[in-house]
Amino acid sequence: MTEKVTRVSTDVGGTFTDLVYFETDPATGRQTIRTEKSDTTPPNFEKGVLDVLEKAGVDIGQVDFFAHGTTVVINALTERKGARVGLITTEGFRDVLEIGRGNRPDFFNLMYVKPEPFVRRHLRREVPGRMDYRGAETVPLDLAGLPAILDDFRAAGVEAVAICLLHAYANPAHEEAVLAAVRQLWPEASAVASHQITREWREYERTNTTVLSAYVQPKAEQYLERLRAGLSDKGYRGNLFVMQSNCGVDSVEAAKAVPITMVESGPASGFWGAAELGRIIGEPDVLALDIGGTTAKCSLIEGGQVKIKTDYWIERNRRSAGYPIMVPVVDLVEIGNGGGSIASVDAFGKLHVGPRSAGAMPGPAAYGRGGTNATTTDANLALGRINPDYFCGGAVEADMAAVRATLAELAAKLGTEPAEVARGIVRIANSNMVNALKLVSVNRGYDPRDFTLVVFGGGGPMHGVALGQELGVRKVVIPRGAPVFSAWGMMMSDLRRDYFATRLLDADDHAGLDALFQTIAEQARAEFAREGVARERVALRPLVRCRYRNQEFAVEVPIEPTRIGPDEIAGMVAAFHGIYEREYTYRLAAEVEIIGLHLIASSEVGKLELARLSVTGASLDGAVKGRRTVDYATDGIHEATIYDATKFEPGMRFAGPAIIEDPGTTIVVHPGNRVSIDDFGNTHIEIRG
Repeated sequence: MTEKVTRVSTDVGGTFTDLVYFETDPATGRQTIRTEKSDTTPPNFEKGVLDVLEKAGVDIGQVDFFAHGTTVVINALTERKGARVGLITTEGFRDVLEIGRGNRPDFFNLMYVKPEPFVRRHLRREVPGRMDYRGAETVPLDLAGLPAILDDFRAAGVEAVAICLLHAYANPAHEEAVLAAVRQLWPEASAVASHQITREWREYERTNTTVLSAYVQPKAEQYLERLRAGLSDKGYRGNLFVMQSNCGVDSVEAAKAVPITMVESGPASGFWGAAELGRIIGEPDVLALDIGGTTAKCSLIEGGQVKIKTDYWIERNRRSAGYPIMVPVVDLVEIGNGGGSIASVDAFGKLHVGPRSAGAMPGPAAYGRGGTNATTTDANLALGRINPDYFCGGAVEADMAAVRATLAELAAKLGTEPAEVARGIVRIANSNMVNALKLVSVNRGYDPRDFTLVVFGGGGPMHGVALGQELGVRKVVIPRGAPVFSAWGMMMSDLRRDYFATRLLDADDHAGLDALFQTIAEQARAEFAREGVARERVALRPLVRCRYRNQEFAVEVPIEPTRIGPDEIAGMVAAFHGIYEREYTYRLAAEVEIIGLHLIASSEVGKLELARLSVTGASLDGAVKGRRTVDYATDGIHEATIYDATKFEPGMRFAGPAIIEDPGTTIVVHPGNRVSIDDFGNTHIEIRG
């Protein structure tokens, strides 16, 4: 008899920790799905994971697959709660972190101060030795002074050592020697070298990435070990997979070695889930939007492919250049707008929403936990878009007195009515999110009208239709299980690693490019083999980085994972011009050159295959809960039909104005929109023309 297959994924967010549980009976094909949420528990984030497992009643000993996404890395960076780091670099390059780039965003601010490096100058030390940009040794490595450097680090309380030597992307031999010596002389310290993280050029970006990885490594290691131990104590005996920022999962050991790859693990899983959902429902071109309690994040998916980049920065805004992290990260835009975003009035009498958030504690005023600031959630409650009697699926009694008090306070400052303030909060939040969606579409040469908008997170379904109308998309899709969709996306993820190599080649050098591809492909297959993955199960997707000769920036051009000859090169160059023009709005009659290769290697590790839902023939009337007056903020006040999402079946159809109440979210359907439920329980909303 074939046993049931059980999969669990958890996602730690800024406000809630989400869980998705899937159990598949191979004999019948029937799938049992459970979802749950519990409060995130900083600084002991693993407690929130164990809490949500207990709350959902999961027998962890029966689980076959467990995937996990976490905010522990990004939190450690933004809250400055990482380790004390010492940097070892090439002689003459200790100030690379200080020099940085001349890309100050506040260009006309003569008092501009660069972001402070994560390593102070007295903890940045040099060793003699030099490689050139082709990887040839020009000065031998001299480690005679290394013991004294490590003694100084110990005395200064250093906990982690970052190693980044000049041109190590071309030849890591010197870095490997330094890393081996550090581990021999000081085995208690965490140590990481740049070649373990990235093989791309740009010294400042590589150095900063190595430093930040070292900064979070002890904390990430401790967290993952505590989580693994907690799961083991509850009886879990399988592999624990960790979500990476590149939309794939990896082993705990790999994540512990280079934890910076987890910097955006939560958002990545949601966008990968959106891409997989698009594949399932026949919508390969997707604008994906995740609205949580603290932030809203969006990404563009074209042809079923999530875009990955290494030009990623944290804390970059209109006043600060931020900090680069050169690891593969899903190409996203993130703004401080979510359900808990606080509304405020500035000194000029202007209403703002976000980026400050009420978080989980005290949370929005409606939570009744002492929150005194109006938030987006409070505004939605005041307008009747959220049912106060079914707040958080009925688990929380909405404190409407507190909601009215916070809105009245803002109304007094603005000289208007509380209802108008609530409308203003929703409109401003919508405007902020539309602008973010335009940054990943219009600003990059894409027309939003060519895409389907997939919205998820607790707040996505509430704002999705209004955003879709503003952008002119033809359809908005709300996934089944939208409130925990990022956790769901982990169920669809592959074991994935991204390999980058910098190599300057002429565009017609097919032999050089082929040799580079074959070398990296063999490295990928060997690494996967050490994880127990057979060579034939490793899928390869190469992307060639090309630019016009002597220009600064490049684009990635896909190429077939075969032997690369003259025909493949000709097709690549032809495709390059179109890709470049879409990105930068022009093309040149100039020579093309190759600057490197990006190879995506992946293998399935039990990816979930969704089963179609059964149909009992229940009528739509059975899903109707009643009617109530709803202020749509952007579309006037209407009498809306209220539906219970748990009673929907495939094939059901109706039109707005309507409100669909799910235990974890609310779907706001504007007047004139047409709604249908697909075979998998997803809600499709066609936008009126």
